[in-house]
Amino acid sequence: MDSGQWHVEKRSTLRNESFLKEYGPVSETGSLSIIVLGASGDLAKKKTFPALFNLFHQGFLNPEEVHIFGYARSKISDHELRDKIRGYLVDEKNASEKAEALSKFLQLIKYVSGPYDSDDGFKRLDKAISEHEISKKTSEGSSRRLFYLALPPSVYPPVCKMIKAWCTNKSDLGGWTRIVVEKPFGKDLESAEQLSSQIGALFDEPQIYRIDHYLGKELVQNMLVLRFANRFFLPLWNRDNIANVQIVFREDFGTEGRGGYFDEYGIIRDIIQNHLLQVLCLVAMEKPISLKPEHIRDEKVKVLQSVRPIKDEEVVLGQYEGYRDDPTVPNDSNTPTFATTILRIDNERWEGVPFILKAGKAMSSKKADIRIQFKDVPGDIFKCQKQGRNEFVIRLQPSEAMYMKLTVKQPGLEMQTVQSELDLSYKQRYQGVSIPEAYERLILDTIKGDQQHFVRRDELKAAWEIFTPLLHRIGNGEVKSIPYKPGSRGPTEADQLLEKAGYLQTHGYIWIPPTL
Repeated sequence: MDSGQWHVEKRSTLRNESFLKEYGPVSETGSLSIIVLGASGDLAKKKTFPALFNLFHQGFLNPEEVHIFGYARSKISDHELRDKIRGYLVDEKNASEKAEALSKFLQLIKYVSGPYDSDDGFKRLDKAISEHEISKKTSEGSSRRLFYLALPPSVYPPVCKMIKAWCTNKSDLGGWTRIVVEKPFGKDLESAEQLSSQIGALFDEPQIYRIDHYLGKELVQNMLVLRFANRFFLPLWNRDNIANVQIVFREDFGTEGRGGYFDEYGIIRDIIQNHLLQVLCLVAMEKPISLKPEHIRDEKVKVLQSVRPIKDEEVVLGQYEGYRDDPTVPNDSNTPTFATTILRIDNERWEGVPFILKAGKAMSSKKADIRIQFKDVPGDIFKCQKQGRNEFVIRLQPSEAMYMKLTVKQPGLEMQTVQSELDLSYKQRYQGVSIPEAYERLILDTIKGDQQHFVRRDELKAAWEIFTPLLHRIGNGEVKSIPYKPGSRGPTEADQLLEKAGYLQTHGYIWIPPTL
């Protein structure tokens, strides 16, 4: 890809064209410096740098404007950092196709080594950034600086303090400084508020981008369109028609050597309080008055503020057998690797409808989906209720799809009914279209200054207010984790809780992704 073709490749797929149409290439007055702090860590190697490369390869980052800086404590050279990340940027099957773009991308990367609380280190970083800006003939104050903190939250405050002191624009001539921070945003309400206050004292809210990669997933981003651009959903999306809503996340592997880290947080902090709760907001929120980020986030906050306190009898915790065999996990650990909890939203639309959030490790399958189950048809003249209720399922991963489970006549001479589906499977419908990785979209949103898919401070506070009391009870041993076998559905008590909440499981029907 030569410099004259950076804006769009001739071989770009529908994905590139539609993505480019929506966002446009990143081109504004002033140079763009993207600084990845924690550049030698796993998150940067596996997520941040690959997302940046994909954006570059598709034409969203102009090589005439963009430069990428890595900063970490490791004492390595530019060349060593490039070698560290090279293998994460391309697959073997497309290595030759992307070889030229890869070479040009790696040349954009410069590495600066230093501590996270050192004036000298960040002075050197600022000098490197400034040299790039001068080389691009960028006037002081018009440059754009994006700091991606691929770091543990414990070092956010000192790092933000150093950035504020040494690395921000010194005057305002149309440029900006933005900070991207990764979850977990604290461990409970108090620690989250403390972290927010420390960062908020240094940067304004429009400068802070709290990233939750679930909000960048294609099917999650589709939720508002599904709900508010399709007439037939509007009269159905309420307590009169919906019996319950399930939002499920399953992994078929355990902590994989991360037991000590995971034990500090558990499945509720790791998955439910952020990823699944964000999805719940999009399922349950009212229509915003516009698509402006603040209007959307206002409606999400209203949902969170309407959630009732969680009852212990509507929670089931589990811990898979063998979890404590990890030497970094305490022998008496009560940390849940599985949780099912029921949230109830106290408003006119959702009163009486249980929202079931379920997440677990070492489960029987790997998937994430949203399952909206409708109420029984009154006057069942076909005697088919035993076959199962209508359900609208949005499969987030893997094999992205949306399908509606419904009852139809089974082909043949007799009047017999069977469950089938109306199915939109993305791989079949959108052949040749590569679905963007969540981090690609969210980093591009950050550059564009669009905070729609990021967590606002009051939203974060409301989310922690829901779960902090329960988390403290778990920490005090008042709510116990039940052992379950790896490779299972989790504790049987979780299925009993779902049944008690009114969920009716369909027996004999399995959705099979269509083949191409």
